[in-house]
Parts: sequence; C-alpha cells; structure tokens
Amino acid sequence: MKKILTLTLILCVGFSSIAQESEEKNVLKVNTISLLLGTGSVFYEREISDHTSAQLGVGYMNFKFGDTKFSGLILTPEFKIYLRKNAIDGVYISPYFRYQKYSLENSKEDAKGTLTSMGGGLIFGRQWITDSGFTMDLFFGGHYGKADVTVDSGPDSFDKTGLFEGFRMRMGFAIGFAF
Repeated sequence: MKKILTLTLILCVGFSSIAQESEEKNVLKVNTISLLLGTGSVFYEREISDHTSAQLGVGYMNFKFGDTKFSGLILTPEFKIYLRKNAIDGVYISPYFRYQKYSLENSKEDAKGTLTSMGGGLIFGRQWITDSGFTMDLFFGGHYGKADVTVDSGPDSFDKTGLFEGFRMRMGFAIGFAF
C-alpha cells in the first residue's frame, strides 16, 4: 500500500506541471484505491461557481471479511470548496455525507441480515485536469459513522457494526476525464 501511495504522489507532482486552467465544467472519475478493497466507486462532479462544485459518488461493495460477506450500495454526496478560482482543478476542502446499505451473509453460522450505516466527514484533496481532459484526484481525510444491523435469520449476535462505526480514515486516488 505504501508503494502505491508513493507512486501516486510522484505521478501527481509530475502532472501538476502540465495541468492548465480548465474550461470543462464536469468530471467523471473512478476511485482506483477502492478497487483494492472490493468496491467499485464512480464519481460525477459538476462545477457550481468559480470556487465550488458538487460531487456524487456511487459505489458497490462486494467484500468478504472473515466468514461474513458484505454486498451493497454506497452513496456519497460532497460539496467541494476550491481554495483558488477555477473550481474542479486545484486544491480543495470537502465536507461530505455517506450512506451505506449492505446485505450480510455468514455461511458458517447460516445468518443473514442487513447493515445500514450513515456518517460524514471532511477531506482535503488536489485535482488536476490536463489539456486533454485527463483528470486525477488525490484526497484524504476523516470519517465518522454510525451503523445498525437487522438480523433476518440466524443467531442474534450477528453484529458487524464495529467495522463501520467510529472514526476512520478516508483516502482515494481517482482518475477520469473532464468534459
């Protein structure tokens, strides 16, 4: 993981010299780091003003932790505040909300259930857009969430909320295109 982050930073610094002021108003991108965790995340960002944009992330997770399989939807609306004029290309701060709903299956205990999680946080990032429209977005920050499990069948102790509750780090490296 450390090698991936180092390579990502080197690429971002290299591309910062070729990034120009963006004429585009929209960005569509995929978070490459989330793919390592069994999650596909797609983001759509739209410029609102010279300093702000709105972004909606939609993800699908299909991941096994121990004997429990998680599969379901993630929605992440964000409001980005760019520190310099030229929103969607530059350094930003972004408060966000996250909603997650997963089906749970534990094959060992023959248990099924649903986990619902809500939370939010604040991230800091840098997005680059090249002349050709190629886009890179590197971000990191904190997340706080609360989760609840509903048991549909199996033992009442079917509880995996600890994986989604409390303070967590959020980071990503998204690539895509601006239009």
